[in-house]
Amino acid sequence: MRGSDDQPGYLFSYVSAEARVPQDHPLRPVRAIVDAALRRLSPRFETLYVKFGRPSIAPEKLLRALLLQVLYTIRSERQLIEQLQYNLLFQWFVGLSLDDAIWDATTFTKNRDRLLTGEIAEAFFQEVLAAVRTQGLLSVEHFTVDGTLLESWASQKSFRPRDEDGPPPAGGNPDVNFRGAPRRNDTHQSTTDPDARLAKKGQGREAKLSYAGHVLMENRHGFVVDTRLTPADGYGEIDAALVMLEALPPRAGCTVAADKAYDAVRFVNECRQMGITPHVAQKTHSAIDGRTTRHSGYDVSQRRRKRVEEIFGWMKTTGLLRKLRHRGGPLVAWIFTFTAAAYNLVRLRSLVAASA
Repeated sequence: MRGSDDQPGYLFSYVSAEARVPQDHPLRPVRAIVDAALRRLSPRFETLYVKFGRPSIAPEKLLRALLLQVLYTIRSERQLIEQLQYNLLFQWFVGLSLDDAIWDATTFTKNRDRLLTGEIAEAFFQEVLAAVRTQGLLSVEHFTVDGTLLESWASQKSFRPRDEDGPPPAGGNPDVNFRGAPRRNDTHQSTTDPDARLAKKGQGREAKLSYAGHVLMENRHGFVVDTRLTPADGYGEIDAALVMLEALPPRAGCTVAADKAYDAVRFVNECRQMGITPHVAQKTHSAIDGRTTRHSGYDVSQRRRKRVEEIFGWMKTTGLLRKLRHRGGPLVAWIFTFTAAAYNLVRLRSLVAASA
């Protein structure tokens, strides 16, 4: 018997969003980890708000919504708000009921900016890392360090001489001819993103306005244990790596793997002063020798270090960091750390599910 195509448009529904989300949905374990982390962060949230006035968007809901944007590769916050209007799964994850009014995109962005002042991304990252540590999945001895270029949102036309007089050319897309003219970071600066620097990945490659993102990865399961963002000036890789390694608790027998960019006397010497053995890939004239490379652990580190490219690949594709959507060093650093926390969440969910 053929069913009818009645469309009554019910006014009321007695089925909750919780009941509609399948029990085996991948977001359920993520939601449990996130909720536990946000409960521990509640005292920190209290310091960001005054005790009077109109209530703002709850910071817990802000962070869950931003997490959805990363996990589902949503290009903009305006598109995120649009999907919250009709996506029942998203409403459940954020903590909204079907009757709750969805925020305006501008209001959402204004409320998100408040979280930047409280170093919330770093605190959330540490809480996720604590959940990973509780599962016994972190290595405390063997690490990998690496960096990557993140292309800025600023255009090449915005890279103007620092001493240029007068306003920039008018119009939405002015005709600017800079071909053949020398342009360097010490003489030029972007008018739309002054913190971005002109950089290229190698000889013969196109130079783009960029930031440099750095991660410290533990080698057992490939979790990110620390992040840094520096100007893409070609000098931040070793400095950022040493800062992240110094933050590790002292432990004998630690190793750090890295590519040839870290095969420098300064990096090798400072690692050894910290009691960390540098397992760097060797250049023709290397800062390490057979006293390091003869051990089997060196070969293991060289194999494991390549997993860091999976982190950068996920952050640039799924996490939308291939071309940044935000401007300014502090905001880009916030987004970079938050995206690393999202990667750890996905990695933790997958490992826990595999062991169940």
